[in-house]
Amino acid sequence: MSYIEIKNLTKDYGHGKGVFNLDLTIEKGEVFGFVGTNGAGKTTTIRHMMGFLKPQSGSVTINGKNGWTDSAQLKRMIGYIPGEIAFPDAPTGTEFLRRQAELLGLTDMTYAEKVINQLQLDPTANLKRMSKGMKQKTAIVAAFMADPDILILDEPTTGLDPLMRAQFVDILNEQKNKGTTIFMSSHMFEEVEHTCDKVALIKGGKLIAVKRTSEVKHNENKEYKIEFLAREDYLRFLSEAFTILTRRDEQNQVIIGINDADINPLFRTLKGYPIKFIKEIKYTLEDYFKGIYEEDKAHA
Repeated sequence: MSYIEIKNLTKDYGHGKGVFNLDLTIEKGEVFGFVGTNGAGKTTTIRHMMGFLKPQSGSVTINGKNGWTDSAQLKRMIGYIPGEIAFPDAPTGTEFLRRQAELLGLTDMTYAEKVINQLQLDPTANLKRMSKGMKQKTAIVAAFMADPDILILDEPTTGLDPLMRAQFVDILNEQKNKGTTIFMSSHMFEEVEHTCDKVALIKGGKLIAVKRTSEVKHNENKEYKIEFLAREDYLRFLSEAFTILTRRDEQNQVIIGINDADINPLFRTLKGYPIKFIKEIKYTLEDYFKGIYEEDKAHA
């Protein structure tokens, strides 16, 4: 049985809002990304996983426990970052983290201090006066500090600048190396591509696709942009037996689509051409999901 299992999960708010017959499985130690636009159903799914919402039908099971009936037990093993952060009434970040540690039965704050330093957070600041970014950092420390078995993160980098996003990815990868099971929602493809083993796309409350990030990164169908030094060479190349996706006549440029198996014939052919440059156009997770998204729209 999978470590986290979401089966036929449905919560219908009417007017097409909610989640519908959602099926997902996450293995122990897997880092799972959950992407989609705002309102796609990411937070609704996560609230069911945390036991804040009761499913209309279907279920969420984590480590064999039911997300709704065993939620008190599960919360003890989960580090959670909510999509909208609202802190209880504590005067400072330090006091809030101290109370959280007490609740978790955590006496050693060494790891919490490490994360505080990595995020360059000053927790002594007044909680109410903290900027969005500082609040987000405090929530990250609270979620990570007890080294939980599972992390459930709803848009965890909201309000962080690019430098702090990079720090967060480092912290996440440390957890990944420890074998922590991580479920993270995001609308930023790049973020999940660099951290997740698998990514699911949700649209209108329905699961559209699930893909291993390694499959996208090592896609055997490649695209190359080639620019020729001379016009006549560019025109001569157009009659070669390669799939030309785009022609840019003014720049003497082509973009070709090619399978890995045909790379050697391409380079052998190019030996006979004076070229200005050749560059691989990387196929990203965003490209993959955009294609699926468009397809889904066409069939809607």
